[in-house]
Amino acid sequence: MNNASNLYLYKREGGYLPRVAAVHDLCGYGKCSLGVAIPVLSAAGIDVCPVPTSLFSAHTRFPKFYMHDTTPMLTDYLDAWREEGIELDGIYSGFLGSAEQVDAILRLYREYPKALRIVDPVMGDGGSKYPTYTDEMCEATKGLVDGADVLTPNLTEASIITGIPYESQDVDEKYVRCMMDALLGMGAKSVVLKGVVHEGEAVIRNYVAVSGGNGEPEEVSGELLPYMLHGTGDLFASGLTAAIYAGLSLYEAVEFACKLVRDAMRITPDQPDYQVRGVSFESVLGDVTALLA
Repeated sequence: MNNASNLYLYKREGGYLPRVAAVHDLCGYGKCSLGVAIPVLSAAGIDVCPVPTSLFSAHTRFPKFYMHDTTPMLTDYLDAWREEGIELDGIYSGFLGSAEQVDAILRLYREYPKALRIVDPVMGDGGSKYPTYTDEMCEATKGLVDGADVLTPNLTEASIITGIPYESQDVDEKYVRCMMDALLGMGAKSVVLKGVVHEGEAVIRNYVAVSGGNGEPEEVSGELLPYMLHGTGDLFASGLTAAIYAGLSLYEAVEFACKLVRDAMRITPDQPDYQVRGVSFESVLGDVTALLA
């Protein structure tokens, strides 16, 4: 019976560097999105090919930010890739700039049918959508669920996708099972549901379920630190992707991503303006490189 512990999505061979398209926004100030994905994946020996979905002066937690939507350029951008005969081993998507950008990702799926599809459906947190996300964008993002090799929503994003009402981060296993069954039923091949926290506990729980598995989500828990930081979701998904392409099982990759985020968060309060600047991942990149040892 398949489960996350014996699901290996990528076999590393020799000195070949897997090539992964990272479809995310780029922030000038604030540690998130491509600013996290490029160094983390590169540290794992991955040839990262960015597809910028939007350009931000700073991330959306800042009260003042400038956003440039790159949708008009994406057709020509991807046309040039095809003309050059670029090949991909994976497509890792995150924050989008418009509903139309889902079509660009679906195009990549059609043109690179053998590439792994890792979908971080970045839409919101804490029961609310992010400021730039519209209902139309959320509806379009649902189109990335069917066929996703790995889907990594938090509880808010899972609620948006499934229509199951968001309750809080303190939910029981019955709710988790219902949510994950719904996501697998929509066509995801595996789901990592993030961020379950029970009141009074210093533990954060993530759950992993695999299509065709034994039906029981597998829990991966870790220490809950007493502060929240911007960019931890991007670091988690990037660390997970790095570990998958290093040859770890899905369960092992989730364990690695949890530890990577925790260790980076511990370093972060020593930095100026850390609460808005975001998670300081730079000092833990050596842990990513060590995946290849």
